[in-house]
Amino acid sequence: MSTQNFNLPDVGEGLTEAEIVAWKVAPGDTVAINDVICEIETAKSLVELPSPHAGVVGELLAAEGTTVEVGSPIITFVTDARDDAGPGVIATAEAPAPEEGGGSVLVGYGSGGGATSRRKRPAERPVRSSVGVIAKPPIRKLARDLGVDLTTVAPTGADGEVTRDDVVKHAEQASVFRNIQTPEWGDVREETVPAPPSAPAGLARGLAPAPASSPASDDRTESIPVKGVRKATSSAMVQSAYSAPHVTVWKEIDASRTMELVKRLKASPDYADIRVSPLLIMARAVIWAARRTPLVNAAWIDTEDGAEIAVRHYVNLGIAAATPRGLLVPNIKDAQDLSMKDLARALNRLTLTAREGKTPVADQQHGTITITNIGVFGMDAGTPIINPGESGIVAMGTISQKPWVVDGEVRPRWVTTVAGSFDHRVIDGDGMSRFIADVASVLEEPALLVE
Repeated sequence: MSTQNFNLPDVGEGLTEAEIVAWKVAPGDTVAINDVICEIETAKSLVELPSPHAGVVGELLAAEGTTVEVGSPIITFVTDARDDAGPGVIATAEAPAPEEGGGSVLVGYGSGGGATSRRKRPAERPVRSSVGVIAKPPIRKLARDLGVDLTTVAPTGADGEVTRDDVVKHAEQASVFRNIQTPEWGDVREETVPAPPSAPAGLARGLAPAPASSPASDDRTESIPVKGVRKATSSAMVQSAYSAPHVTVWKEIDASRTMELVKRLKASPDYADIRVSPLLIMARAVIWAARRTPLVNAAWIDTEDGAEIAVRHYVNLGIAAATPRGLLVPNIKDAQDLSMKDLARALNRLTLTAREGKTPVADQQHGTITITNIGVFGMDAGTPIINPGESGIVAMGTISQKPWVVDGEVRPRWVTTVAGSFDHRVIDGDGMSRFIADVASVLEEPALLVE
């Protein structure tokens, strides 16, 4: 018999700490490989942590509600040593031979918690199963959720690792979104162009107010710890607001034909199992318009020699989602390659996962442009803050019936307002206005999107 410590792994590409939300096991419980032992909350996601061992739970080393640094022990397991394996023995799952200086490799996390190797941390090393597939635990879970057999997926990651995009593209046979009047997305995914000289620091940055003194603790004041999603969101918004010079433009439009299209799609047998809303048309409109004005989908990059603008020829479309855990902005990878139906399915899956608080960290990374649907809160328009790493965000207001002049007559029409905030270092007023006008034109006449 031996006792194994399990250290908190990096489940999110650079995770430094996480909060233990709830233990799913207790001392004395018998667990199998990949049984869920606890839920942890990172800065962006609620994650179920699977057991890397088969054995008996020894001790829980971190209480619920505490924040633990990556690499710190959180639980112990009592297991039978592999060398002593015999009838009835509980042992770790079949895995590759250990690396020099390390322990046995456990399903889900790579090197064992007691390893002294200074190679990759446990969660950074993908797992090779008995059938030879290399994939990290979140990718395996995604494959299970989508009903994908990993052995049939062609890997594109380093060393033959199956990536998230590999699984999603295998599950959804995406058709390319085309419009003969709009340039195609090129084969080169990203290029850089010289950036203009930076504005003086004082013009691009505001002065942060001095921190207020903490109020005295009494029965009338409640203190809410700033951690998890709220901590990450506040840091990102301050960074964006005080580094990128924001400019916002907006346009009021007649969206009656968008509402008619949504009604027809809801009645179509092809969309019988898919929830359809005006957000779907909005998403297609943003993708279409971004292809015509690429700088709204670009990013400002500071370099040692000054700065440059990264122009991205693909769209990882972010959708701002208000969840019980706070604001999340998951994105749909390569949204430009999805048909209307595939995009609707992707939006459904994104929304459901966000509401459950289980959006994977990978889904919240590498976004290129974002939509925030403030209309669901009854708001007409707003001035949203750009996500760091992006240069544009579009807000869709509520769609309501208002008097509108049509052919010289006042008629009731479905009217909404589309607003967009942009990084003025990257894109100028003519580009911003052209982009919002394009989005508006699609909402006014969705036939522009006919494939």
